[in-house]
Amino acid sequence: MPPRNGNTPKGRVAFIHPDLGLGGAERLIVDAAVGLQRRGYDVTIFTGYHNPSHAFPETVDGTLKVVPVCQWIPRSLFGKCVALFSYVKMTLVALYVNFLAISSSRRPQVIVCDQVSACIPALKLLPGFFYPKVMFYCHYPDLLQTSRGNFFKRLYRAPLDWLEEFTTGLADKIVVNSLFTRYVFQETFRGINTTPDVLYPSINTKLFDETMKSKQALKQLDNINSKYTFLSLNRFERKKNIALAIRTLKKLRTCVDEEEWGSVHLVLAGGYDPRLEDSVKYLEELKKICANEGVVDHVTFIQSPKDDVKVHLISKCFALLYTPSNEHFGIVPLEAMYMGKPVIAVDSGGPRETVVNEVTGFLCPATEIHFAVAMARLIKDPKIAATLGSSGKARFKEHFSFDAFSLMWDRSIEGLISTSSTYGHGRAELTGKIAREKID
Repeated sequence: MPPRNGNTPKGRVAFIHPDLGLGGAERLIVDAAVGLQRRGYDVTIFTGYHNPSHAFPETVDGTLKVVPVCQWIPRSLFGKCVALFSYVKMTLVALYVNFLAISSSRRPQVIVCDQVSACIPALKLLPGFFYPKVMFYCHYPDLLQTSRGNFFKRLYRAPLDWLEEFTTGLADKIVVNSLFTRYVFQETFRGINTTPDVLYPSINTKLFDETMKSKQALKQLDNINSKYTFLSLNRFERKKNIALAIRTLKKLRTCVDEEEWGSVHLVLAGGYDPRLEDSVKYLEELKKICANEGVVDHVTFIQSPKDDVKVHLISKCFALLYTPSNEHFGIVPLEAMYMGKPVIAVDSGGPRETVVNEVTGFLCPATEIHFAVAMARLIKDPKIAATLGSSGKARFKEHFSFDAFSLMWDRSIEGLISTSSTYGHGRAELTGKIAREKID
């Protein structure tokens, strides 16, 4: 919601996001919008898709203003051309923002887009009606998140890959979510000379604190009461390597005694989108792996948990298992650290910047035996788990607090706004000069 009591907003910011669902990228955008709004900005999120039943509460309960655009456009064509449809949809969303800017006095001074940079030309290169500054938040280069298994896929991706680098370079400011992503960005986009700033994600700790005061979600979790409940919290996608957690469970059985094994349970929770064929197939595959490994009775699946359920899941767990390799950042380890839980994560990517090995958790190779040994260490000596959890919470408060996160966003947006009016004035003068020369 915009600033109240008639106060003039500190600035006007628009976010453009392709699909405002229940993922880590979406959580970051929502948190950034909430943080800026609390600091006095007028914030609106424009998105190509928003389903209130599959979205974060701040986008539904009136906390944030969300404007869905072109929801009638499908996500893909029979499961194909997802990137192309996303590029087209984001460009149409950008044109819609342009249209609103013509007809409204509340023109955004800064537009933040993420995931898809193809919309930037629609904001920067069209004959201008307004002159916003554009910030692009790169979670990870999109061209690295798809395979090119055959000639036709390579042919299809070639122009899209070129367009991604070209349009990303048009942004006035580029930020990334970790040092790891910045390194990958620079290695991937050799034609962009800008060094992106690192703007670490955080979590909305107020939401966590308020949720813990409520006991409503606990009724849904009555059956999750094992002494050693390990939690995996990831979208049901193949790249998240959730199968590692299941196979680790079987290996763990050889590392603990029967009494300890009887108190072990694994909860696999995360975003599930029935629109996505890969998501549907992967969930079925994970259930088959549970059966094949003989651990069905020790595993619980929870699809698309709401925020309150997720918070209580973290609070009830003994430790977090984080299985993706080369994760761009990884917001879930931060959530666990804030709740004072140890984190067992793959030793690569973003978790290397959040989890300190042997201090706030364990960084392990992505193998069942290494994960199982780390889990067994916690089971054999719960005092270690408590110590690691306490250290994780202290590290979160020092380096990744929501106040620090929102302050960094405030400074970035404020810096862009301070130059946007000058930029717009300069372009207006140049346009006028060209018009006079033509008349003369």
